[in-house]
Amino acid sequence: MDEFIKLYSEIYKDLYRIAYYYMGNKAEAEDAVGDAVLSAYENFNSLREREAFRGWITRILVNNCKKRMKSWYGKEEIPISEDANMDGIGINDEALKHEPDYTDRPAVQAAIKVLSEEERLIVALYVLGGYKGEEISQMLQLKHSTVRSKYHRALGKMKKQLDA
Repeated sequence: MDEFIKLYSEIYKDLYRIAYYYMGNKAEAEDAVGDAVLSAYENFNSLREREAFRGWITRILVNNCKKRMKSWYGKEEIPISEDANMDGIGINDEALKHEPDYTDRPAVQAAIKVLSEEERLIVALYVLGGYKGEEISQMLQLKHSTVRSKYHRALGKMKKQLDA
């Protein structure tokens, strides 16, 4: 259990950010992360390489987010609410609360809204999660070239929105 807690404590901020960015709602993000952590904890002994923990738990989180969105909202994309903001997402770490977070700025939120669900996830994994294209392609079971082009297309959409 101590090993799980140590590994989780190194990445929990990124998990919440990825879930929030993807789900667009703080309560849904908290629930998705909680479910993913519980699932990961229950299956922690099946993880052979501890170095793979970050990618493994993120994959669990991504699958959990997708499942939640499909079951609750059908195939529709979830719009990011106007009042969405990263403060108060259930994280008690003072350092995180004071860390600059540009996702809560209205212009960035407007730029995020123009992205599809999949584009939001890819951008979140690249930017917030720090994953490489190959890792994202494995998590999402897409070709690496598809992930790269969707990422660049998403950045282009965001840039166009921010320049407007």
